[in-house]
Amino acid sequence: MTDSLPQPTRRKGFIRRHPLLVTFAALTLSSAVYLTYLTVSLPSVEPLRSENPETTSLMRMRADEARAQGKEPQRTQYWVPLSAISERVVQAVRMGEDAAFFGHSGFDFHEIHQSVRRNLERGEYARGASTITQQLAKNVFLSTEKSLHRKLKEAILTYRLERALTKNRILEIYLNVIEWGDGIYGIEAASRTYFGKPAASLDAAEAAFLAAMIPNPRRLNPATRFQSLKAGQERILGWMFRAGFLSEEELERAKSQTLHLRVDGST
Repeated sequence: MTDSLPQPTRRKGFIRRHPLLVTFAALTLSSAVYLTYLTVSLPSVEPLRSENPETTSLMRMRADEARAQGKEPQRTQYWVPLSAISERVVQAVRMGEDAAFFGHSGFDFHEIHQSVRRNLERGEYARGASTITQQLAKNVFLSTEKSLHRKLKEAILTYRLERALTKNRILEIYLNVIEWGDGIYGIEAASRTYFGKPAASLDAAEAAFLAAMIPNPRRLNPATRFQSLKAGQERILGWMFRAGFLSEEELERAKSQTLHLRVDGST
């Protein structure tokens, strides 16, 4: 009878002697369980290898927002293959959003380091470091909330996307689903809406102007924020020049080019 009594005492003694070790083990187990739950609960990205998404999480969220305001949801979108998109668009979007896109595996750790440094300096969440793949994961599958829970899900989906899809396929989906204004989704819809032409015909100046809208397309409306977008366009053109996509002559011509926008009050 007495032989069984010391055992709980020894266990309690171990916990008292090694509280940090026990806490670490508990946290590790909890984290493993949590990550396992996230992994199995997230949707598969495999269908995106060959199927274009009919809608995205962002599109559904915008539709819900419109209905909550008593409005009819608007959606203009024309899916086009990457081969039908101007090379200038690809260059401008890469320079504006993810210059290292073809060189990383979904995460740009240099940009993450810079983002953390700047955010700590400002004492707030002021700058992100999302790659095109991370943006795609959030856009198609997740919400726009800023939380650690959402970022962890985004990281898992980013890892999956990079392993299931080619870089060109990721870029093709991204350019076809991202927001370019209220109810405007994808580069073809943006090109037709703002310039009255297909995305295949966009030149460097037009492509850089549209790329400048991507960080906040609902606020950066060409009709009301033309000068802000023009400044963003010139920054992106400069990055395109430094990356070797534009000659000095092409850079100056694009910066001085008059944009024939189909938006009242923007020119």
